[in-house]
Amino acid sequence: MSLFSRFVKRFFGDPHEKKIKEFLPVVEQINSFEGSIKILSDDELKAKTVEFRARLDKKATLDDILPEAFAVVRETAKRVLNMRHFDVQLIGGIVLHQGKISEMRTGEGKTLVATLPAYLNALEGKGVYIVTVNDYLAKRDSEWMGQIYRFLGLTVGLIQSGMETEEKKEAYEADITFGTNNEFGFDYLRDNLAWDLEQCSQNRRNFAIVDEVDSILIDEARTPLIISGPVRDSTSKYIKIARIVKYLKKEEHFTLDEKHKNVVLTEEGTDKLEKEMGLGNIYSVENMDVAHMAIQCLKALYLFKRDVDYVVKNGEVMIVDEFTGRIMDGRRYSDGLHQSIEAIEGVVVQNESQTLASITYQNYFRMFPKLAGMTGTAETEAPEFDKIYGLEVLVIPTNKPMVRKDCTDLVYKSKEEKYKAIVNDIRDLYKKGQPVLVGTIAIETSEIISGLLKQFNVPHNVLNAKYHEREAEIVSNAGQPQAVTIATNMAGRGTDIVLGEGVKELGGLCVFGTERHESRRIDNQLRGRSGRQGDPGVSKFFVSLDDDLMRLFGSDRIAKVMDTLGVPSDTPIEHPWIAKSIERAQMKVEKYHFSIRKQVLEYDDVMNKQRETVYALRRQILEKKNLDNKVKEMIGDITKSAVAEFYFERAIDTKEELEVFEGFVNRLQSVFPIENLKEIVRSKARAAQIEELTESFYKFYLYRKNDCPPGLFEEAITKRTLLFTLDKKWMDHLHNMDVLREGIGLRAWGQKDPLVEYKMEGFDMFKMMLVNVAEEALSLINRYEIVGDERELETDGIPVVEPQEMSFSSAESSSVLKTQRRADDKVGRNDPCPCGSGKKYKKCCMN
Repeated sequence: MSLFSRFVKRFFGDPHEKKIKEFLPVVEQINSFEGSIKILSDDELKAKTVEFRARLDKKATLDDILPEAFAVVRETAKRVLNMRHFDVQLIGGIVLHQGKISEMRTGEGKTLVATLPAYLNALEGKGVYIVTVNDYLAKRDSEWMGQIYRFLGLTVGLIQSGMETEEKKEAYEADITFGTNNEFGFDYLRDNLAWDLEQCSQNRRNFAIVDEVDSILIDEARTPLIISGPVRDSTSKYIKIARIVKYLKKEEHFTLDEKHKNVVLTEEGTDKLEKEMGLGNIYSVENMDVAHMAIQCLKALYLFKRDVDYVVKNGEVMIVDEFTGRIMDGRRYSDGLHQSIEAIEGVVVQNESQTLASITYQNYFRMFPKLAGMTGTAETEAPEFDKIYGLEVLVIPTNKPMVRKDCTDLVYKSKEEKYKAIVNDIRDLYKKGQPVLVGTIAIETSEIISGLLKQFNVPHNVLNAKYHEREAEIVSNAGQPQAVTIATNMAGRGTDIVLGEGVKELGGLCVFGTERHESRRIDNQLRGRSGRQGDPGVSKFFVSLDDDLMRLFGSDRIAKVMDTLGVPSDTPIEHPWIAKSIERAQMKVEKYHFSIRKQVLEYDDVMNKQRETVYALRRQILEKKNLDNKVKEMIGDITKSAVAEFYFERAIDTKEELEVFEGFVNRLQSVFPIENLKEIVRSKARAAQIEELTESFYKFYLYRKNDCPPGLFEEAITKRTLLFTLDKKWMDHLHNMDVLREGIGLRAWGQKDPLVEYKMEGFDMFKMMLVNVAEEALSLINRYEIVGDERELETDGIPVVEPQEMSFSSAESSSVLKTQRRADDKVGRNDPCPCGSGKKYKKCCMN
């Protein structure tokens, strides 16, 4: 806590405490219902859901029914789970209902707290999402807490990775839906790549309760969700460059900035790379990818560590989440970094990919009209939650007083001495019978500690990204007598550690941190594993001067003090001043990461507005709502753009003007193949030109539409062509925006704000993209021919042509939709094939 914060708290009181007191009258109201609800039969208790919904239909608000509804949930929890909400849990539930973040210490029952606002808000019938960090917790909570909801007549859905669309649709339509942040975000993106409404699953977003909200909305905020597709093969080039950079020398050929994870090639390094690659200039337009690949390979070699940032498993490079220690399945570093690591590690280099759709968690969760979160540690990030998400953090008091002892950090000169001290302390506690949980930042550290313990025959469990399958089981047993558990960071987060018999008398769970994390919040999470519900416990951090945090942020001063005092290498320094110095270093890193997240959001906000526009248009096309009007609007956009570029205020006199006019006519005719364009546009006022051209082009579109069988043109041609073109152009636009952003920082050298420049140029590019979508789509629609068979799909009797069966071909300006039929054109896709093979027609001669 800062000096100013302490001053404010001393003279004005704790702001959290004041706000908590405001909830006490509501808690008293909830408690006042307990007697009358306790005597209800099960059927009468279940009937309360129907009663509450009836009251809401009669204009009662959720706040009106909150006290009684919370009392109903508490009574239900007692009957089906043998668990009763404490008063502090009721306060936590009120905070969540109000769309705020409830900070509750580990072991205070956050999972049970969520049942209160989830039930209350689900009564509106708009759906509630409960978001967890992994599939295991989502499944566990849906089955465990789901008993309460089902008892009260609500439906419960579960979203898991690998589910079919129909299963997901059913889960999303439930009153309360459990799932992970990854799946919720990816389903949103998948829905916006769908070619049919039936393929969309997540059709509503109303209220989300995010468990471990700091992990999802802070730690993962810099990592966007991306759905990508493969692009051209460049794997061999990565392999060659990775081999070359291993021979480049630090300072001579490149410089390294560890704090900001940046690499810069020197002039000598550039010359060396050009010589080895046999190229004249690696910064020329045709060769600039070489310089980029070299930088990424150097980052992979010197800034990303195996068993820290990633693991190699079954011949694949798999990212390790720096905040949880879990493997991030399916995730890949972007911008060629993943390929560089694969090349450095000597595994198969997979093709680069191109972004098809992306969104940050920041922008995904900001789409919810109502958002709330729970965690054990959010107060240190309260300004960020408020600034980015508009979420207030309230610290909820513990049900029982906290008695855990938090020791001052022990600082050693080297890692070796630090590890020895940790192992010696573990051995002493093991002999005593007291359980120990050792938290490490890296997989490498957990394996070093494990190796040392094996030398002394100390039984222990290791939990890191390599063994995450047994996560919950290992962590749940960490409080048993003589249990020694080594876990990377916050592995097992969300699983309660219950002390075994006799452990309280031994001093409770002892938590050791093997080094300080860059974020104080992560350290607090580790401390919070001990001392739950008034249990005794101890937490202690061991630090060495060559830890990354200490090395990068001022360990020199501490080293001088130790040398001056003549402190032996195996003797630690323990002083509050040093703890403050470490805390200041952490705060520096936190501010730096916040600035990066803020910058990510500022730039993604530009893309977000464009994304919302494209996805809204896409949804309109999918639903075929006012599709003719949308086409007319596109025609108007094309016409306005063309007239703005080519219009003359006076008659055309010169040869140059005539060429410009011919270009104008040719551009429009490339989209709308009608013959009398020159007569329509010659010698008319601008507004008259736009109006007459728009009407003429729209009539041409309607002519082609009306010349088709009912429903065919709209479904098979207009809808699918618009979707195909929009997706293709949007994908190209995402790539162009990435390229723009990559170089936009250089505008600062010209005294220009890069963000403002990015917004302006991005907006111009987006406007042009929409015009290009309209031109290309309508050009195809106006020249459509179905070559081959018209194949009937069993979709409400409307014949539909599948995308792979469509053919685009140039036709004369007077062309209309042509359909070639075969004698067996009435055979349905799922009917037996006429050839007698016994197969379905679609699997046989249809192809």
